[in-house]
Amino acid sequence: MQLRERRFLLLGGTGGIGQALMTMLLAEGARVLVASRQSEGLRLPAGAAAVQLDLAAGDLGEQLQAITDNWPEIYGVIHCAGQNQFSALSQTPVSAIDSQLAVNLRSPMLVARHFAPRFSAAGEGALVFVGSTFGSIGFPGYTAYCATKFGLRGFTEALRRELADTPVKVLYAAPRATATAMNPEAVNRLNQALGNSVDSPERVARNIVQAMTRDQRRCFMGWPERLFVVINSVLPRLVDRAMFKQLPVIRRFLQSGASS
Repeated sequence: MQLRERRFLLLGGTGGIGQALMTMLLAEGARVLVASRQSEGLRLPAGAAAVQLDLAAGDLGEQLQAITDNWPEIYGVIHCAGQNQFSALSQTPVSAIDSQLAVNLRSPMLVARHFAPRFSAAGEGALVFVGSTFGSIGFPGYTAYCATKFGLRGFTEALRRELADTPVKVLYAAPRATATAMNPEAVNRLNQALGNSVDSPERVARNIVQAMTRDQRRCFMGWPERLFVVINSVLPRLVDRAMFKQLPVIRRFLQSGASS
C-alpha cells in the first residue's frame, strides 16, 4: 500500500508504539490524525492533527461518524490502542476486565464496522490492527488481556475473509514484549528474570510500516516468539510444560505486583 499523501486515523497515537508509528508514517509522507480522549493542547509535528475519540465510550459509533464527517478523505485506520493489567484473574477487578474488553476488542469491531463499508464504496482503504503475541499464546497473569487479543486475532481473520472480494485491506500485526510505559515495573523485572527479549517501540513501528507497504495480511514479530506461536497452535502441551516450569517465577512477580 502506498502511504505518501494518504491520511491515516491513528488510534493509540499518544502511546509508545503509537508515537513511533506517527513519526514513521510522517517520514513516509503520510498525513496522520491522532485520536485521543484529550485532544485539546496535544502537541503534534507538522503533518499531524488531533481528533477527540474515546474508544471505551458507549457512543463510539457517533464519535467515529463525527470524525469522518470532518475528515472524509481518511484512507486507513491503524488501531494500536490497548489496555492490559498484569494480575491473577482472581485479583483482577471487574472494571479492568470490562475496560480491556471495551478498548481491545469492542472498539476494533466498531471501528471496522464503521469504516469497512466506506472504504469499500471508495474503492480503496486499509484497516490495520495491532495485536500481540499474547493473542496466540495464553500467558499466566494476562488472562483478560489474552482473551481480548485472541478475540482480536480471530476477528481480523474473519473480517479479512469477509472482505476478500472488496478493495479493503486488513492487516493484523502482533508484536512481542515491547518497552512501553504500559508495562509496570513488575513486568519489566519478570521479562528480565525469564530472559524475554523486549523490542523498542521504534522497532515495532518499523515492522508495522514495512508490513503495510508490502501489503502483508499478518505480521508476527520476534524470534523465537514466532516459532512458539506455531508450536502452541499444533502442540500446545509442549508450551504448557514450558510455562509450568516458569510458573513459580511468574507467581513471584504477580505477588510483587499486587503488593506494590
